[in-house]
Amino acid sequence: MSWQVHAVKYADRNARTRADSFLFDADPTAPHAMDYFIWVLQDGTRTILVDTGYDSAEGARRDRPIRMDPVEALAPLDIRPDAVDTLIVTHLHYDHAGGLHLFPNAKLHIQEVEMAYATGACMCHEAMRHPFTADHICEAVKRVYAGRVVFYDGFGQVAPGVTVHRIGGHSRGLQAVRVETDAGALCLASDAAHYYENALSGKLFPIVADPQEMLKGFETIQGLASHQGLLIPGHDPLVRDLFPRHALAGWINRLDLGPAVPLPF
Repeated sequence: MSWQVHAVKYADRNARTRADSFLFDADPTAPHAMDYFIWVLQDGTRTILVDTGYDSAEGARRDRPIRMDPVEALAPLDIRPDAVDTLIVTHLHYDHAGGLHLFPNAKLHIQEVEMAYATGACMCHEAMRHPFTADHICEAVKRVYAGRVVFYDGFGQVAPGVTVHRIGGHSRGLQAVRVETDAGALCLASDAAHYYENALSGKLFPIVADPQEMLKGFETIQGLASHQGLLIPGHDPLVRDLFPRHALAGWINRLDLGPAVPLPF
């Protein structure tokens, strides 16, 4: 089974520094931009969404405006929100699960420990719950009660050629997605590595539930990809430069063919 994979950018945040991206960085005050993506897997007959992004209401609440509504951003790939039936949630942070309500008919695929983490005692601490939004978690819980959540304990197969792998680190139940493509096995790392530099240089991202798991995860996600060019970090603007863009939608990049230009590292 071979899949096409697209990265759909819907937001960015450029008023950041390297201190926001890397612990113990040598140049912490240097600017360091961040892009926000939704990922789309298609095999000609089926569409699987990986994460949902967040909407304008959440952007206003956090003072992090989006450039494009997620539904609008996905439209060039012929995706109707009510037709999405399979949604992989890499973790429940606001920027990855903030649009669950936009896809009302989707069955969620998530790690069991992530749901336990987002609804458990750790959320009594503001520092731990800051990346989560209660309404998003409640939406996920409602899907449980509607019988529309598939839970995994580590490894799981979502579809032929699509598997999920618990990484942890950034969030307790963070999972990466391995996708079989014509170019080889592609790893959507999500926030197991926000940037290439996190994984390739072993640099911790400051929002971390378990530093040891995050560091181990850098090795795991590299092993899930057939080669370095098929490792896709969760927020790195370099993805936009390395991979070919959609002919009619410049905010969409195709990933499954591999990088269009040589990697700079």
